[in-house]
Amino acid sequence: MEIRVRYAPSPTGLQHIGGVRTALFNYLFARSLGGKMILRLEDTDRTRCDERYVENLYSTFSWLGIHWDEGPDTGGDSGPYVQSERFELYRKYALELVDKKRAYFCFCPQERLERLRAEREAAHSAETGYDRKCRDIDGKEAAARAAGGEAHTIRLKIPLGESTRFHDVLLGDIEWKNDDVNPDPVLLKSDGFPTYHLANVVDDHLMRISHVMRAQEWLSSAPLHAIMYAAFGWEAPLFCHLPMVMGDDGKKLSKRHGAAGIDEFRGEGYLPQALINYVALLGASYVEGKDLYTLEELAANFSLEKLNKAPAVFDYKKLQWYNEQYIRMQSDGELAALCLPGAVQAGLFGAAGQAPSGAEEAAFTAAMPLIRERISFPAQAAEKLRYLFAEPALPAAAEFIPKKSDLKTALKLLRIARELVPALAAARTGEEAETFIREEAARRGVKPGDLMTPLRAAVTGSRVSPPLAGSIRILGAEKTLGRIDRAAARLSSGEP
Repeated sequence: MEIRVRYAPSPTGLQHIGGVRTALFNYLFARSLGGKMILRLEDTDRTRCDERYVENLYSTFSWLGIHWDEGPDTGGDSGPYVQSERFELYRKYALELVDKKRAYFCFCPQERLERLRAEREAAHSAETGYDRKCRDIDGKEAAARAAGGEAHTIRLKIPLGESTRFHDVLLGDIEWKNDDVNPDPVLLKSDGFPTYHLANVVDDHLMRISHVMRAQEWLSSAPLHAIMYAAFGWEAPLFCHLPMVMGDDGKKLSKRHGAAGIDEFRGEGYLPQALINYVALLGASYVEGKDLYTLEELAANFSLEKLNKAPAVFDYKKLQWYNEQYIRMQSDGELAALCLPGAVQAGLFGAAGQAPSGAEEAAFTAAMPLIRERISFPAQAAEKLRYLFAEPALPAAAEFIPKKSDLKTALKLLRIARELVPALAAARTGEEAETFIREEAARRGVKPGDLMTPLRAAVTGSRVSPPLAGSIRILGAEKTLGRIDRAAARLSSGEP
């Protein structure tokens, strides 16, 4: 069997986690077996479709690094891949079902259908859907009325008193009573537009889709689609209804739980590798004991047998953990490129939006090792490093004083630290600087931590900062000494 899967979104909204998870699982399944992934745009809902949503789809998957083999933008031998360009096909196949007596022309106006619905509601009737009024109109009469221009739809004949059975790769054998299927649903609307069900089945057949992998919310459509495949005499693809993605309250993931749209995650600073890695684990397992995967590794280890039936709970903290791991994997240059736009916007180099000079950009890149383990998102870099690009305000005198010490001792320690600055600024590595500090502290009979406390406050403006030795190396001896002297003068004056 040739493996052919599809992602078939309706361009009526921005891409979100659930849709991306469906696309990703289809992509991984195809790649795991050397198959092909097809993108199809199901744009028959013309009132809600918008080209900006199409652009968002392309932008999202380009950013994530997921590429289909056939689609509107890549071509292929099963196109067109946009449903609004396939209307003649849908009418042809709807009429084929009429000829086979598996569908029929319905002449009921919308007003009658609305009146029927209102009457049932008033009577508290359990009946729903169409009452099949036109089902038994003589075929020749119906065809003549349709050919004569009378407004009509085409409805599918649901076999009565039967059950429909199909197999789901994940959920097993499923049996559905036809009485519970939407009664004789419309296939082709009066304006010639196909319904979702007709276009979906026709397209999947003509595009030779081998596996339909979609969220379990579509499970209720599967019996209807199975009936349609049987009506056409076509072999149905294998169904695999994927577990839902839920919030921590057990409800479908949405904005009420936090970010759900990919643009939101992207704007918050999540890396595509982190999203791919985490989303791939929502409802699937790969290698026991392994958390981090490349896209290629995910594909190599993906299997339908490793999918979970139970819904997957989206954990924002776990996603953040993945983001931190991928941030730490970046080289200095890569991380600087990720962090620089946010730093410019935050005014790290002057006014908001002001680009850095060559020297500032070099210092920014050199500072990446100082924050790599201390940020979860690129936008956090600016505040972590602001002290390197503008002299910080001096903190209160108490911030300079080590625990169980006093101001006089803090001043003494600050003077000792001043003597060490030239060597610290010249140290080639953090390890070399730390060794030097420990040795000098021991030689002078002070604790390394006590020695660094007033120095850190003077240089960074805080008792908590990125590694101090690395900061001094980037600032240089001259700037560092100037900050120490300013702090010592303030402390000597007795200001609080």
